[in-house]
Parts: sequence; C-alpha cells; structure tokens
Amino acid sequence: MAKPAQGAKYRGSVRDFPNFDPSQDAETLYNAMKGFGGDKEAILELITSRSNRQRQEICQNYKSLYGKDLIADLKYELTGKFERLIVGLMRPPAYGDAKEIKDAISGIGTDEKCLIEILASRTNEQIHQLVAAYKDAYERDLEADITGDTSGHFRKMLVVLLQGTREEDDVVSEDLVQQDVQDLYEAGELKWGTDEAQFIYILGNRSKQHLRLVFDEYLKTTGKPIEASIRGELSGDFEKLMLAVVKCIRSTAEYFAERLFKAMKGLGTRDNTLIRIMVSRSELDMLDIREIFRTKYEKSLYSMIKNDTSGEYKKALLKLCGGDDDAAGQFFPEAAQVAYQMWELSAVARVELKGTVHPAGDFNPDADAKALRKAMKGLGTDEDTIIDIIAHRSNAQRQQIRQTFKSHFGRDLMADLKSELSGDLARLILGLMMPPAHYDAKQLKKAMEGAGTDEKALIEILATRTNAEIQAINEAYKEDYHKSLEDALSSDTSGHFKRILISLATGNREEGGEDRERAREDAQVAAEILEIADTTSGDKSSLETRFMVILCTRSYPHLRRVFQEFVKMTNYDVEHTIKKEMSGDVRDVFVAIVQSVKNKPLFFADKLYKSMKGAGTDEKTLTRIMVSRSEIDLLNIRREFIEKYDKSLHQAIEGDTSGHFLKALLAICGGED
Repeated sequence: MAKPAQGAKYRGSVRDFPNFDPSQDAETLYNAMKGFGGDKEAILELITSRSNRQRQEICQNYKSLYGKDLIADLKYELTGKFERLIVGLMRPPAYGDAKEIKDAISGIGTDEKCLIEILASRTNEQIHQLVAAYKDAYERDLEADITGDTSGHFRKMLVVLLQGTREEDDVVSEDLVQQDVQDLYEAGELKWGTDEAQFIYILGNRSKQHLRLVFDEYLKTTGKPIEASIRGELSGDFEKLMLAVVKCIRSTAEYFAERLFKAMKGLGTRDNTLIRIMVSRSELDMLDIREIFRTKYEKSLYSMIKNDTSGEYKKALLKLCGGDDDAAGQFFPEAAQVAYQMWELSAVARVELKGTVHPAGDFNPDADAKALRKAMKGLGTDEDTIIDIIAHRSNAQRQQIRQTFKSHFGRDLMADLKSELSGDLARLILGLMMPPAHYDAKQLKKAMEGAGTDEKALIEILATRTNAEIQAINEAYKEDYHKSLEDALSSDTSGHFKRILISLATGNREEGGEDRERAREDAQVAAEILEIADTTSGDKSSLETRFMVILCTRSYPHLRRVFQEFVKMTNYDVEHTIKKEMSGDVRDVFVAIVQSVKNKPLFFADKLYKSMKGAGTDEKTLTRIMVSRSEIDLLNIRREFIEKYDKSLHQAIEGDTSGHFLKALLAICGGED
C-alpha cells in the first residue's frame, strides 16, 4: 500500500486496530469457522476493522497456530459476494490488483473496464508492486499477458501505463505546457485523422501537475475541454481509457466516486466493481471519495450502499465505507428524497412515445410482393431485399403484402420466408411479419413449451402490455392454439406466481387517474406486506392478495402516487424494498411491474442491454423486444439506453451481432444516437 506523503493527512477509512494481537485474532477467526454455519458476523467485524498490514500478520499466525491457510478456510466457509469481499480484503493490495487483472483477461472476452480502472488510477509505485505481484503469483509476465489479450492503440496505452514511469516532478515548465497543448491540438483537431501516438506519449508520461496545467491551457486555446477532443478524435476502449486517465489526473477520488455511483445506479448492482473499489481505496482515499460522492450525487455513499445491497455483504461494505455523510436527524434520508422527487417527476411527465418503424410513403403492396418473390426465387436468396422491404414497412402494410403475395402467386409468404431464411434472421423477419398480438401469443406459448418455463419472457410480456394489448393476445392465443391463455398459465406455473400472471393476463387494469386517499391505503398495505410498517391490519395471506390486486389492477397514474406515498410513509423506495424482502419469480414480476410503471422505455432498455452484455448474446430477448416495440416506443428506448449506458443501442447491436441479422436489427433500430 502506498503511504501518504510526508505530512499529508491520512484519508483512508480503515486504520490500524489499537492493541492489535494477531494470535488472538487468528484464534477468534478459527473459532468463528468451527462447526455448522460459521459466525459470519464475527468474521466481518474482525477483518473489516484491521488494516491490510495487520491482516497479513493474522494470516501468518493462523498458519503457525493451526497449520492451515486462512484464505482457503475463508473461501470454504463463505459464499458469493460476501466471500469475494472478505477474501479481497485478505490479499495485499498489489496481489489484489494482480488477481483482478488476471480475472479480467482470463477466459472468453476481456473485462476492459477493470483494466482501465486499475491501470489508469494507480501511482508509479503501485504499478511496480502490481507487476512484481503478478509475476510472483502467476509466474507470468503481466505486460506479455496484456499485450496478448488487447490490441491497437488501447494496447499501446496500457503498455505505456504498465511501465510506471509517469514523471513525478512538481516543477512545471510553462514552455513545455504550451508545446504539449500545441502538439495535442495538432494531433487531433487540426489533423485529417488523428495522431494517436502524441496523445499516448503526453497523457501516458507527463506528471499530474503538468497535465492539469496542459488541460487548463488546452481549454483556453481551443475553446473546448480535452475530454471533448478525446471523444471526437478517439473511439472504443482506447477512448474510454484516455478519458479515465484524464479523470484520474484531474481527481482520482472523483473518478472512483463516479465509478461507485455507476456501479449501483439503475437496475442491478455491478458487485465486482463495487467490491474492487471499496477494498482497494479503503486505506487510501475513501474519505475523499465519500466527500465528493455526497456533493456530486446529493446522497451519501453509505446510504446508497445501504439501499443497494443486503446481508453480511452490506454490513461489511458499510464498515469499509466508515460512516454516513447524510445530515443527522433529517426527516427524509437522501435516498428517500431522491425517490420521492423521482415519483413526483414521473407523475407529471408526459412523454410522447415514438416507434422507429413507420408506414412507408408511396406504399405499393403489389410491387413489394413481386420484389419479395423475386428475392426468393431460383438459386440463393436475396436477404438484403427482404430486409429492406420488411424492416421498412409498418405491420399493417406487411399484412397487406402477405395478402397480395397469396393473391398473386397462390403461395404463403410466411412459409416461403421460413424455407428461405434460417437462424436469428428467420426468427426476426417472421416475427415482424406476424400481427403483434399473434406474435406475443407465440412468444408466450414458446415460453411455456418443453422442459422448463421461460419465466422472464412471461413476465416481460404480461407485466408491460396495455389492457387492449392483453385482450388481443388472449384472442390470438385462443385462435392459434385452441386453448385459453389462462389455462396454459395455470398448467405451467404455480403458487403466487401463477395467481399474479393470471391476474395480469385478464387485462383488467383500471384506466383512470389517481385517488390520493386510496393511494395512502394502498401504500400502507405495501408497507405491511414488505414488513416495514409499524402496525399490521390483517393476516399475511389476505395482505398478499391485496398487494397483488394493487399491483396488477390499479392504473399507472394511481400506482405512481402509491409508490410516492410509500416513500413518504417509510423512507424506502418500493422497488428496492421488493428486491430485498421478496424472492424468486414473485419478486421478479413485482419488480417488473414497478419498473414498467416508473419508466417503461427504461425497463426495455435495461432488458436490451442485458441481452447483449457479457459473453454471448440472448438473441431471443433481443429479437422479441426489437420486434414488439418497433412501432410503439423503440425511439424512447434508444434514448434511455444511451442515457444510462453511455453508448447507443445502435453501437451495442453493431458490437454484438453480425451478418444479415445485424443489418435487419439496425434497420429496425432506425438510426444512430
């Protein structure tokens, strides 16, 4: 661990434990792991209140006393996120970084964000320790491994950072500052194409003090911040790395505050990022990170961790955080205030929903039918023509083409497309050709077919469709499969989950506005069932039924008011509370309803993002959402996507799919943002 400079104030949240006795601590941990279950509370309490240096002494004493490896015992005893956090704390910092980088470049795909975060933020000394630790732990050369797993300018900059040779002289030459500003300007803004080597050399080697002055002068000279030039001139992972370097030059603590916020905002928590930062900064600058976090996001890091995590994992993270920066005695904690304001905005916002696929002007079903027949006749198939026609016609127009095709050629267009196309492209094109209700009915049928049920697909469709859409789906299901949707759901699901789905499948949601008095009563029921109310007005079974009725049948405007009253009554956000207090499919369907009420386009943006993130693509979800939302709100979904994930839906599709499937998806997507 890098020590603070001479005379500098210690800004970590974890300090050396006074009256430290490593033998006593080793014995306490040994006893905590004896017997069934283990005392997790004792483990987290001890490990989070010792410095890393002290933890290494405990490890040595544990081995001397019991002949066992403490980290191996902790791994055996603990599980999941809590295990990753505690084991992470037990490693010396450089070995922790080495393990993170090894994991980031092992297996399929590379975790570029992890590489960027570590190599852009560490000091020269920390980099040298990391390189040595990697060699010691894995008997491999870190530079060689990173070189083998990355490419292009991204790789070159990582290699420069790996040298750990950034200048550390605080004496700055004004002439050199001006020269670097000129070189950066000429390498980017003034050049046809970009001279990436200049960006790499200057940003990878100059001292922090020097570069801060360069950034100030660059803004004065060019009229734009260096970040804007990087975004305009560079791209991909190289762009992200250079932006991270600039952020860390400006303020490492602010960089980490932002990373922590992004790890916890929105749907789901990026636990690996959260763990890595909380562990690695706990003895360096956690107090600075907390201070910036509180100022920048108007809530404390402590309150956000508290609302976003659970169990021993939460307790350990809060211990590392070291304190809550929200003002004591506030009637509304920051998190609750933010949630309350969000529902207020949601209640008054009138968003115009827009699709990306519109009726074609000068539509000629006769010409389209002939062009499609020609594209499928003879040897080979002209997929480009098929995509061009079908992806640029509205669903109503596609039905006319289908009818015209049959009248002209005595052939079924769907059958012909099925025999000519295959794989993901076939599923996408055939989905576009079906009337929306019949398409949804088919997706529900497929979700219930064969071994196992695709609960996520059932939830996604039934929790988001309007009454009119649900009624149309019921009719289509009956027509196509000669069985009612309710009967199908009854035979394929069970318990509370079945009751909720059947309730949603009746399409009986109220369509009026809000009723404030009733909203308060409904919020009270929600508080009681989620076990955060002071009093209980009925038995659990009847409360569960009432809660289901509220979420499945109240109108969206009314539910927005219910969720707002819930915040006022409990100081909790209803979505977070459902996630914490419920489990399984029941939790998932209730969360989907709340998210749909809150912001339906964002709900679908999250689903699309998850369908494409990580190794492999969930083509079924991707296709289902692109087809079903293309004429409803796909433009809104696109806007939510780029706002949340800092990249466009177009870019995500481009990076994750290929061939004619990619071309068809981009045509439906309707543009780059």
